[in-house]
Amino acid sequence: MWKVILLVGALTLMAQGPGDRRLLLSPDSPEMNRRAPDIAHVRLETTRGVIRLEMRRAWAPHGVDRFYNLVRHGFYDQAAVFRVRAGTWAQFGINGDPKIAQLWRNRTIPDDPRVESNTRGAVAFAFKDSNGRTTQVFINLRDNSANFDKEPFVPIAKVVEGMDVADALYSEYGETAGGGIRAGKQDQVFAGGNEFLKREFPRLDYILKATIER
Repeated sequence: MWKVILLVGALTLMAQGPGDRRLLLSPDSPEMNRRAPDIAHVRLETTRGVIRLEMRRAWAPHGVDRFYNLVRHGFYDQAAVFRVRAGTWAQFGINGDPKIAQLWRNRTIPDDPRVESNTRGAVAFAFKDSNGRTTQVFINLRDNSANFDKEPFVPIAKVVEGMDVADALYSEYGETAGGGIRAGKQDQVFAGGNEFLKREFPRLDYILKATIER
């Protein structure tokens, strides 16, 4: 019986197929806009260790669908955690390849009604304007609900393992390595990608690989 179960599982994975990074150059393709599962788990392998997330589509369907598809096709692989305010948040989500980063910079999704709160470990998209979420997300390193729940910072996931890793992400650069979307200081990151960041901010941590765990 266990052999049958393993075979069925393997066939399922084969049917779903691996991600294809080439699709990151086709943001409007159906494959980049698939419906996410009701519940999915994400593994972030970082330069500090592994962080695991649980996503629930009921929390934020537009946001979960976007993050799910980006992860599946390698958008966050080798992405810098470029904005860390110690004990407050850790932000990432600008692709290291300027061509890909700039292609997705204005690919927005509609706002979702907030279901969950921005407590410690909650993961939400960063944004500047209403209906302006694209690819950048942050991990709440503390309970930020008093401020963030007033705005449409809508949690799409929660850290279920590795908060100690999130807490340890390099934070000494603060807002200088790009800052937040609203500060308007990210142009150099989008234009120069990882080459710029590694030259100017060599101690940043990175997401080496992000995967959907099945």
